[in-house]
Amino acid sequence: MINKESVVKEFLPYVKKIALDLKKNLPHNVEVDDLVQEGLLALLQAVEKYDPRKGAKLRSYILTRVRGAMYDYLRSIDWMPKNLRHNIKLVEEAILSLEKKGKEISFEKLAEETGLTKENVVRAYNEMVRKQFLRLDEYITEDLTTVDTIASDDNPEENAFKELLKEKLKEAIKKLDKKEQMVLSLRFEYELSLKEIGKILEVTESRISQIISSAIAKLKKFLGGS
Repeated sequence: MINKESVVKEFLPYVKKIALDLKKNLPHNVEVDDLVQEGLLALLQAVEKYDPRKGAKLRSYILTRVRGAMYDYLRSIDWMPKNLRHNIKLVEEAILSLEKKGKEISFEKLAEETGLTKENVVRAYNEMVRKQFLRLDEYITEDLTTVDTIASDDNPEENAFKELLKEKLKEAIKKLDKKEQMVLSLRFEYELSLKEIGKILEVTESRISQIISSAIAKLKKFLGGS
C-alpha cells in the first residue's frame, strides 16, 4: 500500500518540470499554469488509480499520465491557421528533398525549394518543430523511457492499437541514421535541451533542431503519415 500523500508531494516538482519543458516548444498564448493544472489533476487521479499488479512502475505510470493529460489539453488548442498548415507541409517536404540530395538545410534553401518567402519559411519551420516535438514526444517519451506496459483501464482494443503503433515506431527509428537516433535519444530519453545536445555533439543548437526536424519528417514518412 503506497502513501498517497507522500507520493503526491514527491511528484509535484515533476509536474512543473514537464510543463516548463513543453512550454519551450509552444506559442506564447499557452500558459504554463494551465499545463500545471492539468498535470496536477492527472497526478491525483494516477495516485488513486495506480495498481502495482498491472506491472507498471509507479514513476513511469504517474509521469506518463501527467504528460498524457497535458497533451490532451494541448490537442484541444488549435493555434495554426489553414495557410500555415499548408506552408508547414511544404517545408517538411523540402527538408526531405534537401536531405535526399545531401544538401545542407538553411532557411534560404528552404525558401528556394518551396517558393515561400524566408519570413514564411521561418514561421512555418518554427511551428513545425513545435508541433512535431509535441507529437513525437508523446510517442517516444513513453516508448524509450518506459519498458513497462501501461494498460488502458477500460479499453483493451485501444491499448492494443497503441502497442502496435509503438512497435511500428521502434522499427521506423531503426531506419534513421546513427546521429539522428542519438539526437532523438538524448532529447526524448534523457530529456536534454537542444543547447545541451549541441554541446555534447559539438554542433550548434540550430543544427540539432534541423537534425530532429529531419528525423521527425522521415519517421512520419516511414509511418505513412501526411
